[in-house]
Amino acid sequence: MKYQETTLENITVEGLYLYGIRERTPNAPAFSAKGIDGKGGVFTVACRNLETIVCKVSLEEYGSDEIRRRAQEDLKWIKEKALAHHSVLAEAMTQGERTISLIPMRFGVIFKEQAGLEATLAKRYVKYQSVLSYLRGKQEWSLKAYLVDRNKLEQEVKENNEVIRKKAKEIAAAPEGLAFFLEEELNALIIEGLDKELTIIVDALFNRFKKYASAAAENKLLRKEVTGRTEPMVLNAAYLIPEENVPGFRIELREVDPLLSAKGLFLEESGPWAAFNFASDEPTN
Repeated sequence: MKYQETTLENITVEGLYLYGIRERTPNAPAFSAKGIDGKGGVFTVACRNLETIVCKVSLEEYGSDEIRRRAQEDLKWIKEKALAHHSVLAEAMTQGERTISLIPMRFGVIFKEQAGLEATLAKRYVKYQSVLSYLRGKQEWSLKAYLVDRNKLEQEVKENNEVIRKKAKEIAAAPEGLAFFLEEELNALIIEGLDKELTIIVDALFNRFKKYASAAAENKLLRKEVTGRTEPMVLNAAYLIPEENVPGFRIELREVDPLLSAKGLFLEESGPWAAFNFASDEPTN
């Protein structure tokens, strides 16, 4: 009988990849999603009334240094893994029609040993309970806006900006040589006016929907390589909304959408998401 020789080269050192922390959920169905490596399953590790959502990973493939390297060199790989990460979180925060309070972790939080994870959970137990209590009954919703038709907004600025209208009249009455230089001034005024108008619209849009939320966050704008869209993003907002306020939030978005479309803007609403913007105190190994 032949036996496989065990060497240091063929021993896989495993750690625990952490997706999030939630209230302990008895009788929750098993996770259907595969682990972050696409191989093993997703499971929970409990500590009193809390539990972590985890999977096993090879520390050689998913160590912090390796993840940082892949993030810099392979954007496609990072996107795929981030989507897999969010897919597990979506499953973890849902039980039937009920939303479970959950503290999501950023991509790449890994513990070398289960004992370290359990110790961290026990040490920060009170803090995690407090965060989950705050999140209970609330959902995070995303609102993004894109400038899809700059010409529409520019036309509105030309029609409504008094300084620009006066400059246009001045050009119409000026000799040809002078008109050329005045047009340069006009173009600069239009660009300035458009930027100011866009800032006013975006600020008003972000603030308009705060009334539905317990908290709101205006995040950095994402590059086209990340959004997958050709148009520039002009707003990237998140709202933590009590469940009873979500219908009103979505109805008003539908009412606002055609008004912004007339100005050349496109709204993209999505949710509910795990509350990345409103949960805090993420553990590290």
